[in-house]
Amino acid sequence: MVESIARVKHIRVTPQKARRVVALIKGKQAQEALAILKFAQQSASEPIYKLVHSAIANAQVKADRDGEFLDEQDLYVKNAFVDEGTTLKRFQPRAQGRAFQIKKRTSHITVVLATPALRESQGPANEKKASK
Repeated sequence: MVESIARVKHIRVTPQKARRVVALIKGKQAQEALAILKFAQQSASEPIYKLVHSAIANAQVKADRDGEFLDEQDLYVKNAFVDEGTTLKRFQPRAQGRAFQIKKRTSHITVVLATPALRESQGPANEKKASK
C-alpha cells in the first residue's frame, strides 16, 4: 500500500504537448510506462521519463522508511497530469520597427504511483458511494 508522488515545475515544454505524452502512460505499470517513454519520439517524453523514474525511487524510499516490502513490478501509474506553468514573454523584432510577442510556455507535471493493494482497498468504497 505504497503511494508516491513526483513533481517537476517550470519545464520548458508546452502543456498541450506534455499532456499527449502523459496520456500514453496513465494506468500502465511503472516499468511499462518507462519503456513507452524511452521510445516515444516526442520531446516531452524525456522529462516525464525522469519524473516516473524519480517516483519509483520515492516509492522505494517510502517503503523502506515504513518497513514495507515493495516490488517495483507492482507499481502502476495511478494518476498523471500536467498543469500550466508561468509563461515567459519575449519579443522578436519585425519589419518597420514593430515587435512580435513570443510566448514560451512552461508546464508543471505530476505523476502519482501506487501499488495494486491500494487500488483494491479503494474499489469497494467507490461502489458504496455509487449505490446510494
